[in-house]
Amino acid sequence: MTTPVPVGIIGAGRIAQIHAKALAHLIPSANPIAIADINLDAARQLASELGIEHAYDDHRQILKNPAIEAVIICSSTDTHAPFMIQAAEAGKHIFCEKPISINLGLIDEALDVVKQHGVKLQIGFHKRFDKGYRDARQLIESGAYGEPRILNLTSRDPAPPSLDYLKGSGGIFLDMTIHDFDMVRYLMGCEVEEVYAVGGVMVDPKIGSYANDIDTTIITLKFENGAIGTINNCRQSEYGYDQRVEWFGSKGSIQVENEKTSTLVTSNNDGISSAKPPYFFLERYMDAYQAELEAFIQMLLDDSEPEVTGLDGRMPVVIGLAAWKSYREGRPVKLSEIDG
Repeated sequence: MTTPVPVGIIGAGRIAQIHAKALAHLIPSANPIAIADINLDAARQLASELGIEHAYDDHRQILKNPAIEAVIICSSTDTHAPFMIQAAEAGKHIFCEKPISINLGLIDEALDVVKQHGVKLQIGFHKRFDKGYRDARQLIESGAYGEPRILNLTSRDPAPPSLDYLKGSGGIFLDMTIHDFDMVRYLMGCEVEEVYAVGGVMVDPKIGSYANDIDTTIITLKFENGAIGTINNCRQSEYGYDQRVEWFGSKGSIQVENEKTSTLVTSNNDGISSAKPPYFFLERYMDAYQAELEAFIQMLLDDSEPEVTGLDGRMPVVIGLAAWKSYREGRPVKLSEIDG
């Protein structure tokens, strides 16, 4: 049997709990041995629940532990790049939640340090590991549906996060739409050249006045391969977590529809009805969260390359910054204006 990879988890919040449970109970090839969080009680509680030996209030205790080969960075966004740099300097392989940073200079610095120290890095864009999206990409790459013409993505949350979270998140394009920016690159297999973003505050006026953000947007995109696309987002969807994709090509279309909370469908004189989508991302993408960590651990065991690279972490931020510039200036923006 292969010796499980010893890992340390940085963070004890919601997504850290999901990752920690998967590593502890669902991925036999991983061995989580430490959790660190500035809230020591939270770290201790999670460690106790999962039978993890060590709990720290300082992530550097994980980095100093010679038994730990890899770290899972699930702390607040502003810590991702600094912790990535420190982990690389300590010789630890890295799984880091998105975004690396909302500052391109800091992203580039972190990626340079990772390269210099020769450690492996995977970014946490979990949607790439969803079966529907993976099947769609496989069909697109097969060529059976022709050349790409249009890509449409819908992503709508059931309710907005807290105003304090939004205020420090980098805004809708760098927090929410960033997953869709990654997905359009994944499905199109090429880079975005230009974006044009419109939007407004339609859910809660405080999202604008307090968080200086918007909550509803449509973005049009032009791709290097000549295709075009759209992304539409809203922070509130009364019927649940709305996640849909349509790829349209010269020989047909490929769609990924919403999953449902039940397979029940009823028909009568009033019409045909079915269940709503899952309420939120944890229900919708739980299998994908596990799959991305399985891929990370297997990559370390095989000494192979990551499925989601540092470049894959960088480019959605470039697109997000271009979208903000487009929204604020009311015009299409080429990515070359952001990242020459």
